[in-house]
Amino acid sequence: MTFPQIDPVIVQIGPFGIRWYAMAYIAGLVLGWRLMRKLVTQPPAVATPLQVDDFLTWATLGVVLGGRLGYVLFYQPSAFIAEPLRILQVWTGGMSFHGGMLGVVIATILFCRRQSIPLLGFADRIAVVAPIGLCFGRIANFINGELWGRVAPDVPWAMVFPYGGPLPRHPSQIYQAVLEGVVLFVLLFALSRRDAIRARAGMLTGIFLTGYGLARIIGEFFREPDSFLGFLAFGATMGQLLSIPMVLAGIWLIRRR
Repeated sequence: MTFPQIDPVIVQIGPFGIRWYAMAYIAGLVLGWRLMRKLVTQPPAVATPLQVDDFLTWATLGVVLGGRLGYVLFYQPSAFIAEPLRILQVWTGGMSFHGGMLGVVIATILFCRRQSIPLLGFADRIAVVAPIGLCFGRIANFINGELWGRVAPDVPWAMVFPYGGPLPRHPSQIYQAVLEGVVLFVLLFALSRRDAIRARAGMLTGIFLTGYGLARIIGEFFREPDSFLGFLAFGATMGQLLSIPMVLAGIWLIRRR
């Protein structure tokens, strides 16, 4: 299939531009915030809509700072040690979901302590809305023509990406948008409507951690590893290795609840 040539910059005004990647973050945060305002009031109520409004700033900082620092530490530490000012150049790309998740975890713990909010109950509501942002982020990756899949010459829907060489590849960004975004959101939202599930604080968080970790591990089998890392231990990618602790933590939470 022909790769759709979509300009990654929506609007350019002089040196300033609005990119699809930035809009993906904004859309994920705004839609997640609006849905979470409703979820926190479902019995057992864990917070007020106004507290969710306050948390939006904390979540934004956690996603951006954690995502950037996670990319620096997990993927290219030596490059950023050599040029530390590049850490601030977020517009050049380079964000890690696992780093962003850790940033949100820290932000959530601090916010819940400050507001005297039950941590696991609040985390369950975040878990339901998180796949919205994941879906938009993967779609933005596809529009940017980045994080493409492995070579797949016999797959009818394979594409030649602008920066991926002359061979057709899996559109793995779309696979991941469906698995990590659509499927995970539908599952968590459906479960969140059950009173018995909501009553078990931490259950939805455990399902999210397990579900995302498994979806990421599966998606990485179709995604080309980062050129500066390649395959790591046992032929795994960095994304797969970082997802294993998530799956284990998720299973522990599910069993505990």
